[in-house]
Amino acid sequence: MNKLFLFFLLCFFTTVSHAQELRARVSVISNRVNNSIDKKTFTTLQTALNDFVNNSKWSNDTYGANEKIDCNFLLNLESTGEPNVYKASLTIQSGRPVFNSSYVSPVINYQDNDVTFKYVEFQQLEFNDTRVSGTDPLVSNLTAVFAYWIDMILGFDYDSFSPRGGNIYFQKAQNIVNNAPEGRNISGWKPFDGTRNRYWLAENLLNSKYTIFHDVIYNYYRMGMDKLYDQEAAARQNILNVLSMLNTFNTQNPNTMILQFFFQSKTQELIEIFSKANPADKAKALDYLKRLDVSSATKYEDQLK
Repeated sequence: MNKLFLFFLLCFFTTVSHAQELRARVSVISNRVNNSIDKKTFTTLQTALNDFVNNSKWSNDTYGANEKIDCNFLLNLESTGEPNVYKASLTIQSGRPVFNSSYVSPVINYQDNDVTFKYVEFQQLEFNDTRVSGTDPLVSNLTAVFAYWIDMILGFDYDSFSPRGGNIYFQKAQNIVNNAPEGRNISGWKPFDGTRNRYWLAENLLNSKYTIFHDVIYNYYRMGMDKLYDQEAAARQNILNVLSMLNTFNTQNPNTMILQFFFQSKTQELIEIFSKANPADKAKALDYLKRLDVSSATKYEDQLK
């Protein structure tokens, strides 16, 4: 947990201080872009994106300084061969403070590899919920992708504090999917673009068959993590119950994106939580985790023996 905490603590002190809902840091990496392009363009883009994310109003709620959501966006660019058009991966990370502690629990840790957009230096970054695709799809795609992930960050945060509290933001993300820019090389918004993309995440979160997943988010954070520092045994049992819920969910709905998405930010945290469990609970947790988070099965096996 210490490494995760230090990571988010570092980002806390290096972010823009006058955010609305978010305390975000946006970084743009251009190492893979053709050297013939003036790299100052990407410094300008980074500044513009920080302003867009931090100074736009993304909800109707008022946030105090200590309520803003810590998050990070890393946009890693490469050239496409078309003037001013870039392909990129976008890494999204967000965290949530744990009650009665200084620890920040990771909520989202995901890399979106389907980002293609057009940008000219000093171009205005704009987003409108009622005109998602704008007048130029490639220009609008950048802000549409960011707006989508901001809605996801808000939705997961609200879900973690109140039962199914994030639905309005998941619906906003779905609206972006439904009205997303369309054009050559734009992907990630359609079911046929792959099995792990923006379309499927929004679909999973609003699918009536998967509503239990919102209970998973709430119970993991509010009934588990928030109680861990003053009711450790009860909190660990609640998190074990969450794993049982997830196991049932996965049996009934195998190979969903939302399950994989959930575990991408949780592996080390869960290892640390259950490393202190009694032998019976540790064995139960290990059994669940190896089945639910297959890509990390060896790590769980090694550290939760």
